[in-house]
Amino acid sequence: MIGLPDAVTACLFDLDGVLTSTAALHQEAWRKTFDEFLATRTDGDRSPFTQRDYAAHVDGRPRADGVRTFLRSRGIELPEGSPDDPPTADTVNGVGNRKNEDLLKIIDERGVQPYPASVRYLEAARDAGLKIGVVTSSANGEHVLEVADLARFVEARVDGVTIGERGLRGKPAPDSFLEGARELGVAPEHAAVFEDALAGVQAGRAGGFAYVVGVNRAEQADELRAHGADVVVDELDELLGEHR
Repeated sequence: MIGLPDAVTACLFDLDGVLTSTAALHQEAWRKTFDEFLATRTDGDRSPFTQRDYAAHVDGRPRADGVRTFLRSRGIELPEGSPDDPPTADTVNGVGNRKNEDLLKIIDERGVQPYPASVRYLEAARDAGLKIGVVTSSANGEHVLEVADLARFVEARVDGVTIGERGLRGKPAPDSFLEGARELGVAPEHAAVFEDALAGVQAGRAGGFAYVVGVNRAEQADELRAHGADVVVDELDELLGEHR
């Protein structure tokens, strides 16, 4: 009785903002990185990075896609560079690496906490015999799962490293969720997607998944529904006991 259609045999969870509170840490790291970067520019819109910017241009996307999409919204174009660019490089990859450096410092200082309601839901899904996968655009997925003591639930992980290695398109394209379903050995029509990002919900809908659960961490319930969520909850354990 976990609030999913009977046909669902697998759950694919986003990580940051769905299972762990790290979405707020990502947003903080992006704000620091972008505000410092914009302060050095003489072109484009240099106003501070906002929560609206995060939701519209960065949240749920692979790191380089987030840099590219946000800066384009400000009228700024950078060369791509390469994934091993130093954080000081004024390239798409350099700015992304700068953000990751800031994020890892924050995680080291504060640690990672899973949402208690999400842990309860993971336990219920496991006890019900559903397969569990994590699909995240973060290249730090493995580290965050270990620090948050959630790796014990996860049978398949597709993260930013996987996306790069396998040449997958990032969210809002459905590629990463489809890869997660493939690794669990289930068809999309037998899997549910759990997402807090608009791009992630859109990816779940585009992939033809059986059910898309929107997690309302940013007061955007209407937008989550508009992007394709079948149901929107504030906490995952709201689904428990609601057999559909």
